[in-house]
Amino acid sequence: MNRNYVFASVIGFALLALVPVFTHNPYYIHLVETIMIYAILLFGLDIVVGYTGQVSLGHAGLFGIGAYTAGVLFLKVGAPFWVIVPASIAVTAVFGALLALPALRVSGPYLAMVTMAFGTIIQILINEMTFLTEGPMGLKIPKPAVAGYKFDEQSFYWVVTALLALSLLVVHRVLRSQLGRAFEALRGSPVASDCMGVSVYKYKVYAFVISAGFAGLAGCLYAYSEQYISPNTYNNELTVMFLLAVIMGGRKSRIGSMLGATIIVLLPKLLDDLEMFRMVASVLAVLMLIGAIIGVARKMTTAQTMAVPVVGTAALAVFAFWLDSITDWRLSIFGLMILFVVYYLQDGIVGFVRSLLSHRSRGAKTAHVAHAVDSHVDPIIRAAKNGGDDVLVAKEVLMQFGGLKAINQVDLRIKRGTIHGLIGPNGSGKSTMMNVLTGIYVPTAGSIEFEGRSVVGRTSSDIALSGIARTFQNVQLFGEMTALQNVQVGLHHTFHSNFVDVALNTSRYAQEDKSATARAEGLLAFVGLADLAEEQARNLPYGKQRLLEIARALALDPQLLLLDEPAAGLTAPDIKELVLIIRKIRDHGITVILIEHHMDMVMSICDTVSVLDFGQKIAEGQPADVQANEKVIEAYLGGTAT
Repeated sequence: MNRNYVFASVIGFALLALVPVFTHNPYYIHLVETIMIYAILLFGLDIVVGYTGQVSLGHAGLFGIGAYTAGVLFLKVGAPFWVIVPASIAVTAVFGALLALPALRVSGPYLAMVTMAFGTIIQILINEMTFLTEGPMGLKIPKPAVAGYKFDEQSFYWVVTALLALSLLVVHRVLRSQLGRAFEALRGSPVASDCMGVSVYKYKVYAFVISAGFAGLAGCLYAYSEQYISPNTYNNELTVMFLLAVIMGGRKSRIGSMLGATIIVLLPKLLDDLEMFRMVASVLAVLMLIGAIIGVARKMTTAQTMAVPVVGTAALAVFAFWLDSITDWRLSIFGLMILFVVYYLQDGIVGFVRSLLSHRSRGAKTAHVAHAVDSHVDPIIRAAKNGGDDVLVAKEVLMQFGGLKAINQVDLRIKRGTIHGLIGPNGSGKSTMMNVLTGIYVPTAGSIEFEGRSVVGRTSSDIALSGIARTFQNVQLFGEMTALQNVQVGLHHTFHSNFVDVALNTSRYAQEDKSATARAEGLLAFVGLADLAEEQARNLPYGKQRLLEIARALALDPQLLLLDEPAAGLTAPDIKELVLIIRKIRDHGITVILIEHHMDMVMSICDTVSVLDFGQKIAEGQPADVQANEKVIEAYLGGTAT
């Protein structure tokens, strides 16, 4: 963990812990306590929204499950606090799994609707199951007692502070681990995630379960904090507020979650007071003006773009001093302020500040090599068996989309340890064949065997883990992740540590992470990207992105590597370097299937070439023979042999 981050966290939690010392007013203590409880829930919600890119509107329901689990266990069973807390987490995590299993079969607005329906159902059940929940009457829960000690408002505040610190530590470790990289990869490119051995569905469910656990903890603490819970608390309005808090504070940021929690708790209360509203509006107008000046001066934005937000906040400040009463305008102003933040700060407040800081440091940034890789260290660990046997056999493969036969009765035999070229004009079925071989498409008919085992009907992640890796015709990197993290996603299969190992930072996880990091750095060096390890993938030149895809694919330790137009976007010197890299890959015993439009490259490095045209194989053989084939000249080159 970064030292500055640790120092700032220690100072921040020290200040939080001192709040009851600075003020003995129970109202303010309770207010800060509520912010911390909401922050715990937002830590979990950010995993789903910020990292996996899913929209969940069911977290108010999960929050309610955690609260009512605490209430029911205390009132019906008399369970102690130290039993109720883990039970609330576990029960809510189970409900999170029950929500995720059917909900994640859909996406986008449909997922939002399903999760919202879940929240509504939970609210109805809480209201109707009077034998457990007392229905509309609600439940009264006193402050907990442990070992005979009865917590009061101040001491329970410190319990919440400690659990917030623990939650922050756990979520920070999880999101910096292989689990966090898997979650983030799902957002960047689900297709690439599956082809890296990271099952999209499995890890989306995993994310929901972990997120629900944090919601359960928050709900449990909320029940004890309020000392009274009722069904009306856990409605859709609350879940929308949670979602807005993540967006306003800034996704993929624990600071953003805490800031978002502060906004949704304090802002409505601040708007109850006209003088306070005037002060908030004035400060917001000044901050927006300063931000606009900085942004325009550093050419991060234009004066025209910033004109509307600057004028809008200035008008809000003027409007605040014009008002005699805020009561009738409170909700409208609150809504407009939220819309403003969401529209103009799409990465949230923390994201906006980060962009300013990163822009400031970009000019002074120097080339950075993460760790030197000894020249004798071989980053490609697996050495496949050499020999002339077939590593992959495809027979009479048919891929039909409606009436279109994208692949029509194609046979392929790929010899182990060779570079097998697959060429043809655009639309001939090359990339479709790649997708069939890697499980993205299930062939309409035919058989495909890899290492003697059929791949037909298996998931892309299963095929990838069995030894088939690939790159894509259209680059499919995880853009918001660094080059090093992209390769580490490919090494996900090397981790055997679980959530508990990650949360406790056990020696098993530490050793696996250290080994994976070293190997990822070696693979980046292998393709010539060692000095770009910490650069975000989306910021790399297109040619470098191609090389990064190869490094990430090699991280799977494949027997068969499928390269889909890897030279696209590369300069002539880069293509020469790529040829050397592909030959080195082949020399390690890894079989390569190469789709490429640079014919000089194909003819110089391929041992065998197959030619497709309109989904059919029209020629196959050694490069020289294929190049002289009349059908190839006619179909591929658009002419006849001379």
